Amino acid sequence: MSTPKIIITGGAGFIGANLVHYLVEHAPDVDVVVVDKLTYAGNKAYITDALALERVQFQQLDIADVGAMQRLFREFEPTGLLHLAAESHVDRSISGPAAFIESNIVGTFSLLEAARNFWLDGDRPGRFLHVSTDEVYGSLGPTGAFTEDTPYDPSSPYSASKAASDHLVRAYHRTYGLDAVITNCSNNFGPYQYPEKLIPVIIRNIRDQKPLPVYGDGKNVRDWLYVEDHCAALWAAFQHGQPGRAYNIGTENEFENIALVELLCDLVDEALGRSGARELITFVTDRPGHDRRYAIDPSRIREELGWAPRHSFEDAIAHTVRWYLNNFKPIWGV
Repeated sequence: MSTPKIIITGGAGFIGANLVHYLVEHAPDVDVVVVDKLTYAGNKAYITDALALERVQFQQLDIADVGAMQRLFREFEPTGLLHLAAESHVDRSISGPAAFIESNIVGTFSLLEAARNFWLDGDRPGRFLHVSTDEVYGSLGPTGAFTEDTPYDPSSPYSASKAASDHLVRAYHRTYGLDAVITNCSNNFGPYQYPEKLIPVIIRNIRDQKPLPVYGDGKNVRDWLYVEDHCAALWAAFQHGQPGRAYNIGTENEFENIALVELLCDLVDEALGRSGARELITFVTDRPGHDRRYAIDPSRIREELGWAPRHSFEDAIAHTVRWYLNNFKPIWGV
């Protein structure tokens, strides 16, 4: 039996790099090619150890380049693709949405066409896992949680671009019979997240004793998912998910933004042997179209695929704080 060959798009980014490390450890019989454009948030340094292995390759390519993606499929002959490449920072999507349309919509279309041409037209087996976000569902009230049947109602150019890409993947399954699975996850945290997102920004600013910006009244609620648990869920969905099915991934760890920032203040203060970080909290003008609350109901992936998080939030967030304090300067020079 030939060795399974997997393409991971965005594999030098935050979640992608963690997924590469996860597969190196948990799927030793799989060959991997990492595809990444290496924009500001992608960094080969995240996966240096993995790239030292013969079974892990790297290709610096733009997923929106249809010809490049078709050549990649012909040359590598993958049996699966896990599509994580995306522009993902909501604030950047508000100030410059064009890059989000190009990467998230055109890029996904380019990959779907390459997969269709290689797998379906060539009568070869292959699975397409599309990694998306809970933000496609819009905003929740004070109760309830997103299920896979929640209507799409995106609020930002970022979430709208991800919603469009979800619809494209679903259409390729229904129209062409592409073996495709979609996952929608809650907010990730953990190592290798570029320091523009909330958790690494707050940790760095506490370290540097700079203001800690909190949007609006700080009471927006997010459901936090440790990235290694997310990677385990993605691999379960890729291996065992039902074709055409969507799976919501979350761990029911809801926090108001202000409560999370206060927790980080206490953890960083403790790690650095000082106090007073909470005094740095600064409320700033709210983001346009800022969704009030996200929450995931993970019943389907838990019941159908047997996935459950292995890490407690308390242990994972403490590990994350230590990791950033040790790695800001070596990796990002900040």
